[in-house]
Amino acid sequence: MFETLRYESRRRVRGTAIMTAAISLYAGFTVWYFSALEGVDYEQLVQEAPATVKQAFGIESLTTIEGFLSAQVFNFVWLLGLGLYFAYAAGALIADDIESERMDLLLSFPISRTQLLAETFASLLVPLLAVNIVTGGVIYLLVGAIGQTIAPAHLVVAHVFSLPYLLVCAAIGVVASVLAERAAIAKRAAVGIVFALYLVESVVGSNTAFEWVQYISPTHYYKPTQILVHGSFNVTDPLVLLVTFVVLLALGQFLFQRRDI
Repeated sequence: MFETLRYESRRRVRGTAIMTAAISLYAGFTVWYFSALEGVDYEQLVQEAPATVKQAFGIESLTTIEGFLSAQVFNFVWLLGLGLYFAYAAGALIADDIESERMDLLLSFPISRTQLLAETFASLLVPLLAVNIVTGGVIYLLVGAIGQTIAPAHLVVAHVFSLPYLLVCAAIGVVASVLAERAAIAKRAAVGIVFALYLVESVVGSNTAFEWVQYISPTHYYKPTQILVHGSFNVTDPLVLLVTFVVLLALGQFLFQRRDI
C-alpha cells in the first residue's frame, strides 16, 4: 500500500530541498537587511504608499521585525510565491500523466482512481511541511541572532495557518489538472486562477463598492500581518479554508472518476 505516495514523495525531495534552501536564504537576507537598515524611519514611506499596495503586501509597520517580515517574506513569498507554486505543481499531477500516456500504465495496476489521486496529491505535503518547518526555524534563530525578538507562538501560528491556504491553492491546481487536456494548460490555468484571486483580495476587495468580492478569495482568510504584528487571528478562517480544500479536492475526485482517459 501507498507505493504511489512513497514514489511521488521521493521524486519531490530534491526540488523541496532546493526550494526550502532558497526561501530560507531569502528570509535570512531579509532579517539581515532589517538589521542593516536599523534606525531608518519607514513610517512616512508607509503613509505615502497607495492603499492597494499596502493591502497587497501587508505593509503596516516596517519599523518592527514582525512588520518587516510580514511585508517582505510572508505576504510576498507565502501568499503569492508559494500559492502560485503549489497551484502549478498540482496542475501537473494528473494532466501530465495523461498527456505522457503514463496514466494508462498506472491504472493497469490494482489501484483505484480515488487512491491514485489522493496519494499523488499527498506527496505535495513533502514541500508543504518542509518549507514551513525549516524556514520558520531559520527565521526564529536569525531574528534572535541580530538581537531582535519575535513571539514564537505568533510565528508558529503564521506558519500553521498558511497550510490550509496553500492546500486550497493546490486543490485549485488539482481541479485544473483533471479538466485540462494538456499539462501546460492545466498549470497555466491554475496559476492564473490563484493570481486572479490574489488580485481580487488585494485590489478589488479594497474598493468598498465591491467589498463582498474579497470573500471568494482564499487570501482573505490568511492574514500573516495580523498574526505577526498584532498577534490576532480568527480560528474560523483556517476552518473556512479547510472546508474549501475538501470541497475542491472532492470535486477533483468526482471529475477524475468520470474523465475518459
